[in-house]
Amino acid sequence: MFIISSNHMLRKAQAEQYAVPAFNIHNLETMQVIVETAAELRSPVILAGTPGTYNYAGTTNIVAIANALAKQHNIPLALHLDHHESYDDITNKINAGIRSVMIDGSHEAFSENIAIVKQVVDYAHRFDVSVEAELGRLGGVEDDLIVDSKDALYTNPKQAAEFVEKTGIDSLAIAIGTAHGLYKSEPKLDFERLSQIRSAVDIPLVLHGASGLLERDVQECIKRGICKVNVATELKIAFADALKQYFIENPHANDPRYYMQPAKAAMKEIVQKIIATCGSADKL
Repeated sequence: MFIISSNHMLRKAQAEQYAVPAFNIHNLETMQVIVETAAELRSPVILAGTPGTYNYAGTTNIVAIANALAKQHNIPLALHLDHHESYDDITNKINAGIRSVMIDGSHEAFSENIAIVKQVVDYAHRFDVSVEAELGRLGGVEDDLIVDSKDALYTNPKQAAEFVEKTGIDSLAIAIGTAHGLYKSEPKLDFERLSQIRSAVDIPLVLHGASGLLERDVQECIKRGICKVNVATELKIAFADALKQYFIENPHANDPRYYMQPAKAAMKEIVQKIIATCGSADKL
């Protein structure tokens, strides 16, 4: 199998009322865990990387590893650009083999957001690359992007319809009360707003900031039209905590082939849990 656009994955999820999990990757080990677990559970999966991840690991390296894992496990993979803001950066990565991108112009005024996104769509669709964009802003931290909670703006359903029509995007990330990072208190999600957005547009909807959400809240979002669920922080914490604990118990350890194993196992449990929450098992 190969790296593919996320369009078919998300349209199928929309039709069958489940969600495709999008897991943020950071290195070889995190990519291995996600793909191996998805293959075991026969779940579609999206590997998402922020600009920082691609800078750290190298775009050509990530594309090569993803292609190898897709072939090894015989499953299609969507390798995704998460929260990218530069047109030139996105087009360069499309040229390197990426087939699913998110252009984030949500920090701009509505009209400027449309213009930025439309430029990316016009280029990406020439190569059968799917495009996600965001309307409204999430609070919290995603890589180097920091949005104070008081500045987070919810998605306007009427604007959503206009935004989708004028940009031609394939999926829409919406703001209904979620945030990047972990929550200091239980978030109050605006489910009614989500239903209104679902009624206003017909493309797949995306939920960012799912780390730490209650399972019932994620599933309620899926019932109301969410087709892609993004998880990042929860994976990093599980991986890092298990790795730190291993070194506490084995202070003289020096072989990554061994000390990475408990970190991968801890991360696998989170991936399994999110796939179950999304209802995506056996949907390949």
